[in-house]
Parts: sequence; C-alpha cells; structure tokens
Amino acid sequence: MNTQLLTGLVAAVGLMINFGAVGMAAAQDGHTGHTEHHRHADFASDRLHVRIDGEAGGRDIILIPGLSSSPEVWDGTVEHLGAGWRVHRIHIQGFAGAPAEGNASGPVSAPVAEEIARYITENHLDHPVVVGHSMGGTIGLMLAARHPDLVGKLMVVDMLPSLGPAFAGPTATREQIEAVGQRTHDGIAAETGQARIDSANQTIGSMIRTESKRAGPIQDTLTSDTDVMARAMQELVVTDVSPEFSKITAPVEVLYVDFNGMPAGGTDAIYRGAYSRLPGVKLQRVADSAHFIMLDQPEVFYSALDAFVAP
Repeated sequence: MNTQLLTGLVAAVGLMINFGAVGMAAAQDGHTGHTEHHRHADFASDRLHVRIDGEAGGRDIILIPGLSSSPEVWDGTVEHLGAGWRVHRIHIQGFAGAPAEGNASGPVSAPVAEEIARYITENHLDHPVVVGHSMGGTIGLMLAARHPDLVGKLMVVDMLPSLGPAFAGPTATREQIEAVGQRTHDGIAAETGQARIDSANQTIGSMIRTESKRAGPIQDTLTSDTDVMARAMQELVVTDVSPEFSKITAPVEVLYVDFNGMPAGGTDAIYRGAYSRLPGVKLQRVADSAHFIMLDQPEVFYSALDAFVAP
C-alpha cells in the first residue's frame, strides 16, 4: 500500500498513532468547566461509566465515542435528538481524563463491548439504537455480533471492520499484521513532551476540518492515558470483526468519508468490500467531511441518523 493512501487511511479512521498523555484532568469526565445537565448512570463498572441525558420513558440510544474521545463529541447529537429520547453516552476508562481502572491492562474494545451488553441487560433497555464513532464503531459491531438479541439498530460512523490490511497491506499475513500492531503500540507509548502535543494538534487537525471544533477533541487526547491508548490502538489493528457478521441481526448503516489521496470511487470500493459479508448493510459516503462527521457535517449526520432510527 502506498504511503499517501496509508496516510489517508490513518487520518480518516482516527488512528492516533503518535499520541500519549500528559496527565489526568481533575474531573473524571475530563472537562472541568463543563456545565452538568446530565447524570451518571447507577452502573458499577471499572471499564466505563455512562452519562444519561433525558428521562425514563424516552426511546433509548447508546452513543459510543472513538479512541481518546469524551462523551462531549456527542453534545450536538444529544441536543438534536431532544425530547422523546433517553441518551446513554459511554465514557471509556482511560480516555479523556477518566482513570484507566479496569482498562489498565489487556484489550479495551472487546471488554467494553461486554460491559455495554451488561449495561443494557441490567438496565432493561429494550433493543436500543447504538451509534459508534471510529473505535466506538468497532465496539458497536462486536456488541451487535456477540449479543444480537440486545441491539435494535447499529450505526457505524467512519470505521472499517478490519484495520490490519490498511496498516500492513492487503496481502499481509496474520504475523505481519500483529507485528505492525506491536509497532503501532510502541509508537504511541514512546511519544512524550512537546512532540506529543504537536502530534495531537496535527492529527486532530486532519480529522476535523472545522477548526472551531478541534479544541475539545485535542484536550480529550491530551488527558487520555498513554498506555490505554496504545493497547486500544494495537487491538484495533489486529482485530477483524467481519467473520462475525453472520451473527448480526440488527439493521446496520455505515457512514464514511473519502480517504485522503484516494482516486474517485476508491473509498466506496474499500467500504463495499469490507462490509460485503454483512447482509443488508447500508453504506453512505459523506462529502466534505473529515473523520468526525458529526462535527464537520452535523446536519448531514443528523439527517442520516433521523432516517435510520425512524420506526
């Protein structure tokens, strides 16, 4: 795979290879100045905590952010959904100021998916809609495949089911993909100081076209735990959810953006191929957007979400 294409893939799917962390924010949510209008769910987990917006009786929707992101990337989505919805926003431990806790060792995405399944069951949510951005999309796919009886609908926002070929090449062996995953882990873990801060600004700049929307995600990244990020990214590189697609029974829609440097139609072909084993999946490319579609093209995102969740 050529360097330009790989760079485009990395930027498009939010792979924060060069990021570390400079410490933890004072508030668990990672934003000390945030005005609380939500509440935290009464759910004991060392993998995640959940913000709830809206009251019981509303239709349930679970929003899962991506690597190093906080629940605040969904602020506009929560406002758009408004009355009639009860929104459950996931905050993964180790990201955006939350202490690592149970994510201090081992994989991250797969255990978090299991905890979300437990959250749905223990809180008696009736087939909620699930929306996952980037790494959150991978978690959503795991959840829908491994607990098909729990998910009503799933929207994946700008994520492929397998990142190994993007990093190691389309013909890479399992051993080669695992080696690339280890190097990716080591690159994240090694970056420190001003170089890491510069990388955060540069990478988020490539992921969010709208300059005014970058500050929050940059802060989220700088208050994320380096080790959790490194292992989470390594897990994403070596994971392929597509063999589990036959287990998914919920309707699935995937929103995605053009890869930088990709010839016209090339991104479409990659997504069609990646999701070809998922019957009935709907694929929608969003123009004039980088990786954070809900921030760069909110009205397009809201329109797609409204149509997808309609009864």
